[in-house]
Amino acid sequence: MNRVQPGNAEYQQFLSELKSRIARARQQAYRSVNRQLISLYWEIGCDIVDRQERLGWGKAVVEQLSRDLRREMPDSRGLSAKNLWYMRKFYLSYRDEPILQQLAGEIPWTSNMVILDKVSDPVEREYYLRSTAELGWSRNVLIHQIEAGAFARHRSISKQHNFGKELPAAHSDQSPARASVGKASQRGRA
Repeated sequence: MNRVQPGNAEYQQFLSELKSRIARARQQAYRSVNRQLISLYWEIGCDIVDRQERLGWGKAVVEQLSRDLRREMPDSRGLSAKNLWYMRKFYLSYRDEPILQQLAGEIPWTSNMVILDKVSDPVEREYYLRSTAELGWSRNVLIHQIEAGAFARHRSISKQHNFGKELPAAHSDQSPARASVGKASQRGRA
């Protein structure tokens, strides 16, 4: 049996491939867990709203739920009254917005909370949800982008292509470059 030398090119290639596979699997696991948590938070928000509307439960139910859940599940995180209120707001904000619902499942919960707090317009929310998912913005980068007015700048940027000059008018807005500018801009025209 041969002993593997750490400097061996074949070994280094094998090590590199394994590291990539491990990193990819971890990232996929993180995304899967995140989707499940977002789905759970959606369902909890829906259930709270349903009980409040159907049974006439007031605001106190959220505080009571938080106390009871934390007592029954002391090792679980994310069950504070503040977080339950966010779950309720999350559901109410996106229940009639299926595109936003889907995008919200692609980003971390803390980023969703930032968007819920700082952005009220659905088209603008879509922009920040999509940008966070596609560009991998951290929570702090997202906050900076919102405070710096990234959405307003995005909408004000003139088209950076010559399709309007080179293509017939009926086709210039259907170009691949136009589509990649963002679905949020197109939604705003509907």
